[in-house]
Amino acid sequence: MASSDVKPKSISRAKKWSEEIGNLYRFQQAGYCDEIEYKQVKQVSMVDRWPEMGYAKKLQRRDNAFCNYNKQRECDDRTSTK
Repeated sequence: MASSDVKPKSISRAKKWSEEIGNLYRFQQAGYCDEIEYKQVKQVSMVDRWPEMGYAKKLQRRDNAFCNYNKQRECDDRTSTK
């Protein structure tokens, strides 16, 4: 089975913010599960990131519009613990 055929079996909500959660939030806002799905769908090898923090800087949505993100954290504690 190829890695692109792997589908998640379950989803769990984040209880606490982390840098990984911050990046996942950006990919999900753009319409993707994670960075792997984004790279497969858009057929890119790299994601445009902020050099200081490593967060995704610009993501292309499925409708080809762009989501541009600030350097600061996008996902606050209220969002991650709903």
